[in-house]
Amino acid sequence: MRPARLSATALALTLASIVMPAAALAQFGPPPDRGNGFERRPGPDRGPGFDRGPGFDRGSSIDRGRERGRPPGQDGGAILGMSRERLARIAPVMRGEVDRGMFPGAVTLIARGGRIVHFEAHGFRDAAKTVPMTRDTLFMLASMTKPIVSTAAVMLIEQGRMKLSDPITTWLPELRDMKVEVRRTGADGQTTTEDVALDRPITVQDLLRHTSGFSYAGSVRSTRLKDLYDRQNIEAREANISGDEMLRRLGQIPLVNQPGTAFEYSISVDVLGLLLERVSGKRLDILVKETILDPLGMQDSGWYVAQGQRTRLAETLDQDPQKAVMWPAYRIFENPAENSQYFKGGAGMVSTAEDYFKFAQMILNGGEFQGQRLLSRKWVEFMLSNHLVGMGGTTAASTGPGYGFGLGFAVRLQDGFAVAPGSTGDAMWAGAWGTSFTIDPREQIVGILMAQGPSNRVHTRMLFKNLIYGAVVR
Repeated sequence: MRPARLSATALALTLASIVMPAAALAQFGPPPDRGNGFERRPGPDRGPGFDRGPGFDRGSSIDRGRERGRPPGQDGGAILGMSRERLARIAPVMRGEVDRGMFPGAVTLIARGGRIVHFEAHGFRDAAKTVPMTRDTLFMLASMTKPIVSTAAVMLIEQGRMKLSDPITTWLPELRDMKVEVRRTGADGQTTTEDVALDRPITVQDLLRHTSGFSYAGSVRSTRLKDLYDRQNIEAREANISGDEMLRRLGQIPLVNQPGTAFEYSISVDVLGLLLERVSGKRLDILVKETILDPLGMQDSGWYVAQGQRTRLAETLDQDPQKAVMWPAYRIFENPAENSQYFKGGAGMVSTAEDYFKFAQMILNGGEFQGQRLLSRKWVEFMLSNHLVGMGGTTAASTGPGYGFGLGFAVRLQDGFAVAPGSTGDAMWAGAWGTSFTIDPREQIVGILMAQGPSNRVHTRMLFKNLIYGAVVR
């Protein structure tokens, strides 16, 4: 959908939107100066970490007074086509998840037509359940880092700094001699492996859509490759490793597929982050800060949590089986630049629900937010198109059935054949710690779930999607 800048007349209509059909409202973008209900906050350069005081509470831009006196379930019970009564279901459901031990707490945010209609904190921030959750709580994004870094890559492509079809070895010569492991099962049932040459080079597009042939140690089907990923510390799970050393070691490990043949969820965006550093000549955290975080006012997002902000970080329940495995690998209290650790473009960031909303709304707006244009409308459309046509593999482990993958985002292929409602063309992704988002251009909806419950993450992301769409009445 092509966003439009508001005229004075359109602004007046937006202010009256509480009685407008959602389909009519969808033609209007967010007010250029009001920024979807968020004030612009000038401030000093705060660097890639967090060094300011506690967060803020500015409200959620919900007008609660316009429709009083009208019976629930009629137009008076809806805001921008979403039922207030049904939005009110979210809080008790989230409290129930807390009581069941799914996570200590969560923050949920829903916006429609660029305006926040729901923004609430639930449960607790800490594992001991003693500190109430607040809306400015920091969450480890894990793989929700990927869409941000992928967007930075597309911005460089827009600027003519590189192309989707470029071989990544143009900037990463360490990967020039890679092979592909081929497994064959003979008539006797015995399996043999052989490392063969690449049919074609890995391209920038392959990194963005996870068709590079790389994998993750935790999901690779070859025990040999899993052992190599682990022993070579490719994912920096056990100790810090520089980007140059990681690439040198990765170049000695065979791929799991020929490039461009199958979706394989992987370290592709970590490699992409290192490629962006060489293309731009800047550290990844600085590049992303300058091109995305600062223009969008995402002041609570970065690759580590500074000393004074650590109490703002949401915790995972101690009894969550994944906590002991995952926590040592993230080292979120260390600045990678000071510890010879590469910035993980695929997993390293922390953020808040409000900050991530700004990023997601920019994508929904076709590349613009609060008067700041990061991407062209056509490039956003291209990013949210399916780039896996004719290839193998599936995103179902993260998205459920019915999704393909674009450039940094999973994209819904049809209205049906899924496990949660949505629209053809909606985009989503999620993080291993329990965060998730959905961007629905047809319905002009952004939904953000921030939680830290890794063992239950698929359940909670689908539960939240059900609640979002269960509130849509117009």
